[in-house]
Amino acid sequence: MPETNADTTVAQQIELAIGRLDSLSTLPCVAVQLFSKILEPQFSPPALADIVESDPALTAKILSLAHEQGVSLPDEKFSLRRALNRLPADSVRDAILTVKISGAIEPDYGSDRPAILPKKDLMLHSLAVACCAKRIAEVVPAQVEPQLAYLAGLLHDIGKHALQEAMPKSFDSIVEEAKSTKASSCIIEHKRLGADHTVLGKGLAQRWHLPDAIGLGIWLHHSDTATISQSVLEARIAQVVQLADCIARQSGVGQSGSYDSPEPIAEMAQALAVDLDELEQIRQELPATVAEKSKVLGLDLPNAAARYCDIAHATAAQFARKHSELSLENRQLQTASTHLDFTTDFMLGINSGDRAIDIAEDFAARWQRFYQTGMVCLYLVPPGSRQLFEAVVVESLGQSRRVILSCPADSAPLPEKIRSSFAIVDARDNVDWLFEQVEVDSTRGRAKLLPLLADGEAVAAIVFELHYPADVELFEEKFRTTASIAGSILAMAFARQRQEHFAERFVRLISKPKQAQPNIRAGDSLNALAEMAAGVAHELNNPLSVISGRAQLLADAETDNERGQALSQIKEKAREVSAIIEDLMSFAEPRQPRPTKTDIKQMLDEAIQLTSQKTNVEHINVQIEVAEDVKDVLVDSAQIVSAIANVLCNSLESYTDKMGPIKITAEAEGDKLVKFQISDLGCGMDAETLQKATQPFFSSKPAGRKQGMGLAYAQRLIQLNKGSLEITSEPGSGTTVTILLRIA
Repeated sequence: MPETNADTTVAQQIELAIGRLDSLSTLPCVAVQLFSKILEPQFSPPALADIVESDPALTAKILSLAHEQGVSLPDEKFSLRRALNRLPADSVRDAILTVKISGAIEPDYGSDRPAILPKKDLMLHSLAVACCAKRIAEVVPAQVEPQLAYLAGLLHDIGKHALQEAMPKSFDSIVEEAKSTKASSCIIEHKRLGADHTVLGKGLAQRWHLPDAIGLGIWLHHSDTATISQSVLEARIAQVVQLADCIARQSGVGQSGSYDSPEPIAEMAQALAVDLDELEQIRQELPATVAEKSKVLGLDLPNAAARYCDIAHATAAQFARKHSELSLENRQLQTASTHLDFTTDFMLGINSGDRAIDIAEDFAARWQRFYQTGMVCLYLVPPGSRQLFEAVVVESLGQSRRVILSCPADSAPLPEKIRSSFAIVDARDNVDWLFEQVEVDSTRGRAKLLPLLADGEAVAAIVFELHYPADVELFEEKFRTTASIAGSILAMAFARQRQEHFAERFVRLISKPKQAQPNIRAGDSLNALAEMAAGVAHELNNPLSVISGRAQLLADAETDNERGQALSQIKEKAREVSAIIEDLMSFAEPRQPRPTKTDIKQMLDEAIQLTSQKTNVEHINVQIEVAEDVKDVLVDSAQIVSAIANVLCNSLESYTDKMGPIKITAEAEGDKLVKFQISDLGCGMDAETLQKATQPFFSSKPAGRKQGMGLAYAQRLIQLNKGSLEITSEPGSGTTVTILLRIA
């Protein structure tokens, strides 16, 4: 190149060439260390931390990946290891494998002429600046995060690394001139290229989304950092890197490509308020520190290029095997996909009001169509059943009918082998009585029997005629999965039917004329209801957990977006049912109160805050009036706060806009009680609604609004604390809830 300053066009061309780099390259010896970790059976990104933190190319790649993956790396307590812990293993492996290996097969150019500045020496210099910058950051009074300073030092010369890769001949020429003239490489770079490595490095830092502090260290480490830092505090990291660069050059570890004399460190030390004796100790310890780091990278590894070729071949072979395994798994998944369709369609076809026999009929018909079987008979064996069973029969032409089966006293509805575990058995040898009652045109010798299990117990069984007996072994695992899902859903339906039965019995109980039950008090009825609710909740919980878990498994394996959304909807609905069960359990089995002396005003304030959280209403229009002579109450504060919050939520719901107002008063009621009154001016309740207001799951709102436990739960908590709750209301005039609690 001519010995004149490069024009703007040349600078732009250089920046364009550097900007095309997706990453820097590393050495073959480093690749050997990397691939040995990647080939481990249980690959873990944190296992690469020591290697990545010692190599500029790998550090830049992982920092860029962290930004791409949305992994936050705050300047305070900065940690590249934390990023490796949080990044997906596959993403880390793929990023590492995209890093180019420098000189693995052949030199970048002319094997008869070695590079003026070997890449290994430049890497050692970067490593020395990194180690030195970290130690300086640990002793300077200015707050500079040591790990951030370390990485800024490691990457401070990425502009030089990029020039060495993108244009090796020009870079060698620049280093050669700097060496012959004992000049700084920055000066020669400006003269020949119109831009130096600090500006080029800044551009790469921006393009790769490196942290801003590291970008400042790259850009400003050859500037007047002391002056800049007075106005820009963030530039102190560049001061640290600049001082570390000078100490590293004085120590003679590696080569930087600059051959001017390092600047005196006294002024830089004074600007950073660092003791010169401490810096001298850092300089003396630096060669040993860098030597330890270079061992991690394997920089002294003999025959590194040959070893790299061997391990690259082993890595390629392993990935080829994994590719073959994945191809096989993909074919298996494609086969399983149709079974997933069958299961998904079945689950989506279930309505909330379907009874067990409805679900059984739908499942039996789908089973016949999907598996191309002959006759199918599915009979229900709910808990507690003895000899009569509901069943559905699907004829060979797809026509279905419902029947009642009677199991003889000397026979079992299910053989012992399938009562609590899955197996496929011959139907003729185990349920011959069934064929005598089901008049169908079938070949008994081809009929198979398997259970529909839920929580390790058969709730139903399915008999089906196979056209090809060999299909049993082929589809056994798929039979197991679909039968298990059907069993769980049927168990849920049985639990719901038992719940309805309990509810009907309870309605009959409370519907009897009062004179017929003179000894039954309201508290007894509430306890009876609580006992019933606990039973229902326990019955629902287990099958619901199975349904939710199976839906999760199916969703994880699903690749079709539409089916995945449908399965997610199933999981969400199961979660909603679980919330209802939690309400039931909280109502049925609340913990025993732990009464303490409680301040009334504090209790009301906490109730208002809890109401705000429940209703998402930030400012509740509530007026509180507490009489001066009111004393503290003796209650379980958490339970009463929850009860009052439920009453307040109910008051807000009585307004169309949830804006209130609500009035709360507290006054003495005799010598032993405090009377609270919570009043609103909302829609109010008629006599029939008022009578049922504290009944669990009663609501005047349309179905599906998840209402109905608030006042019931509030009344139960207050009664547990030996208090009482009464409601008065008029349609259009609002509602008043009166609560009486004991004085402490």
